[in-house]
Amino acid sequence: MKAEDAAEMMDQEKQNDRFKQRAAVGIAILAMLLAITGLGGANAGKEATNNNVHAANFYAFYQAKNIRQTNFNLAADAIELGLLQDASLNGEAKAALTSKAEAYRKTSARYESEPETNEGKKELLARAKDYETKRDHALKQDPYFDYAEALLQIAIVLISVSIVATLPWLAVLGGVVGALGALLMINGYILAVEIPFLA
Repeated sequence: MKAEDAAEMMDQEKQNDRFKQRAAVGIAILAMLLAITGLGGANAGKEATNNNVHAANFYAFYQAKNIRQTNFNLAADAIELGLLQDASLNGEAKAALTSKAEAYRKTSARYESEPETNEGKKELLARAKDYETKRDHALKQDPYFDYAEALLQIAIVLISVSIVATLPWLAVLGGVVGALGALLMINGYILAVEIPFLA
């Protein structure tokens, strides 16, 4: 072996080592982004589920209030009709029944809105809609994280294969796929762009 051939082989090995080092650093960066993406996706899923449960609870509470309100109105109506039909009641009985009907009407009216407890029908409906909005936001985020995870994993595989096969063009392809995955991950967090087939 000539000295020139040995020097050329050493240069080739240095280039290969540099390529492998860069590829390894690229894989490490992509693995870090994959972990961040996995965290974002898991949080979006939990957030969607939790907010959906809260919205359902507030709608159920709203429905219960509505049923109670209807029952109070029906009871007040029954008392008022009874007073009209039974003329034989004395003044004291009429006053007691009228007072009870008024109390039922007041309770029914109070169920419509209770800002001090935040548990009137109006407030419950607003709270349920707020949780629905949060749930929908998390559901919009989730697909971006899913696709970002897939792209980042593909990128890691491509770059790993490029190291074994010593194919720099495969590492470049992996870098492009990884960059797309990173962009989708970022968009999953901030929802700056709505991609039609992911929404």
